[in-house]
Amino acid sequence: MSKFLFDQFKPVSTTAWKQKIQVDLKGEDYNETLLWKTNEGIVVKPFYTKEDSTNAKINLPKKGCTICQTIFIDDEKIANSLALDALKRGANAIQFKTSKKFDYRKVLKKINLDSLTIYFQFSFLDDDFQIELSNFCNSENAYFQTDIIGNLAENGNWFINLKEDHRKLENIISTTDNCLSVSSDLYQNAGATITQQLAYTLAHANEYLNYFGKDIASKIHFNFSVGSNYFFEISKLRAFRVLWETLLQEYDVKNITAQIFTQPSLRNKTLYDYNINMLRTTSECMGAILGGSNTISNVAYDSIYHKSNEFGERISRNQLLILQQESYLDEAQNFADGSYYIESLTQQLTENALTLFKQLEKAGGFLYLLKAGIIQKKINESALKEEVNLNAKNIILLGTNMLQNKEDRMKSDLELYPFVKQRNIRTIITPIIRKRLSETIEKERLAKENV
Repeated sequence: MSKFLFDQFKPVSTTAWKQKIQVDLKGEDYNETLLWKTNEGIVVKPFYTKEDSTNAKINLPKKGCTICQTIFIDDEKIANSLALDALKRGANAIQFKTSKKFDYRKVLKKINLDSLTIYFQFSFLDDDFQIELSNFCNSENAYFQTDIIGNLAENGNWFINLKEDHRKLENIISTTDNCLSVSSDLYQNAGATITQQLAYTLAHANEYLNYFGKDIASKIHFNFSVGSNYFFEISKLRAFRVLWETLLQEYDVKNITAQIFTQPSLRNKTLYDYNINMLRTTSECMGAILGGSNTISNVAYDSIYHKSNEFGERISRNQLLILQQESYLDEAQNFADGSYYIESLTQQLTENALTLFKQLEKAGGFLYLLKAGIIQKKINESALKEEVNLNAKNIILLGTNMLQNKEDRMKSDLELYPFVKQRNIRTIITPIIRKRLSETIEKERLAKENV
């Protein structure tokens, strides 16, 4: 054929489509009937055309994402064994989580650090240990997920105090690459809107740039969580790359793109009908891939109530392997390019988040507003709206607030406490609390199991 099939058809303008829809509506108002405005002010239309294309160039990873296995270090030999097994079974990145110093020689034994992307997430601050570990790794693919502001936001206290935390972090920065992370996942899991997540993450990172200077931009990376709002989550990650480069331009920093580590959210995961969590994480991991994440670590379907186990971790890893290798998404970071809908969402989210970011900076900056409780208040308001929508079934969690299995019993299967724990400690600010949407409903169901 000398011509494409669709060249035989005359193009239809956006105006013509709207006129046809207006006729079919039989007098109903097009804007009120078919335009959907989300809680955060994003307008979603019933159809999109090339007129909605922004043709924005987003600097996405050159290669596809890496598949990461997350491992908690309780015992060094066990952590090493789990890491080697995960690498053997398809993972090409490892995230180690730890709450104390560990023997890194035992943990990293027989692991080829030159060919592996490795993350260390610390829930403590020890500059000497981190510098020592960094020198041992001696790899540009090693990332240290240290976030003193994120720790303050989540726990209500500095690791030590403001001055000492910044001093120790400055020591780390002076000798270590990829040593500073920004915990955007906290805001998502606490119930912040997507616009808030983007603006707070940008403002959070800006605090580090303000304090330590623009030269640390290359050492900052980001931890994101993605929820089940599929196209919005794809657009969120793409929008953040635009926002980060926009901010760096103000510091006259060029040729640095956001390094994004992504995990599925726990906010929408459920205790009852837990197998549905596998469906949720599958779509969330796909959204993370298409959004252009550098690294993705899946969460096991039973992670909210079971201790880490071989079956759950294997299934979660295999979900990513299937998406990457059997669904041909191994280099899918550009698949969303040219999607009118995603480009429109990305632009709206970028503009809204940038507006909110400017408001935060004008009001004193992220850290000031965090200490004043404003950030916490705004997130709590958004989280409360979500809970109201869940109870009204405007948000559906299958098996929880819709199509419950009344015979389902979970009380005897709980190895971990799946709800927010009450902490009786003194804090200098109100902490931002991670909380799953279904907790109230699940507590009521658990209480009735023996009745």
